[in-house]
Amino acid sequence: MHELWIIFGVVLVLLGIAGSIFPLLPGPPLCYLGLLLQQFREPRPFSLSFLILWAGIVVFVALLDYLVPIYGANKWGGSKYGIWGCTLGFVLAFWMGPWGMVIGPFAGAFVGEWLAYRDSTQALKAALGSFYGFLFGTLIKLVTCLVMAYYFFAAMGI
Repeated sequence: MHELWIIFGVVLVLLGIAGSIFPLLPGPPLCYLGLLLQQFREPRPFSLSFLILWAGIVVFVALLDYLVPIYGANKWGGSKYGIWGCTLGFVLAFWMGPWGMVIGPFAGAFVGEWLAYRDSTQALKAALGSFYGFLFGTLIKLVTCLVMAYYFFAAMGI
């Protein structure tokens, strides 16, 4: 049974790393589940405070993943119309697969700004800000999952 938990944990950690890049998989939560599965081994490799800390980090990173594209649109000069467009584009594109989740916030911010001000240059700036925010969120998720993978494999002695 010990080996089964390790195999499930490895699969979850690898899926978590993939999910950091492919938006349809919840990367950090999957990696965290991989860490939790290691607690079924004896001796338990992680302390309760370690697991609580990582639970908080995973929740924080998950929230950032949704908020950073909106912040990016705002920071690059987007108005509330661009921010709402970015949010709406993300929600609508979520159901369209990975490419939709990349293009959705960008297109939503562009359309929101363009409809409000009819200024293509400003709309493009806001759309680029949302896209950069998306890339930053992906990087944060990837780094988080790689650090959890390190702890996972270090706990196994690899």
